[in-house]
Amino acid sequence: MCRAYGAVDRATLTVRRDIAVEVKIGVQHAPREIALESGQSAEEVEQLVAQALAGKSQLLSLTDDKGRKVLVPAERIAYVEIGEPSVRRVGFGTL
Repeated sequence: MCRAYGAVDRATLTVRRDIAVEVKIGVQHAPREIALESGQSAEEVEQLVAQALAGKSQLLSLTDDKGRKVLVPAERIAYVEIGEPSVRRVGFGTL
């Protein structure tokens, strides 16, 4: 597999695509919040945020459901909103 495409090996990607947790991150001095759907559990996201805010890491690093990384400097985090896991629905009958 080509490593140039985001340097992600699909065999080692452990993100669950059927269940997504919505995460909204408010950044100081930014007019808009960052919103993403993550395959990580709500507990994993909360643990990563707590570590960043406690000073154990300088960056909050989250992976969205498509394998992209979102990096936010820990000192710029205003708030983090973690939504409930939602199961993805497919088709027109699930509206």
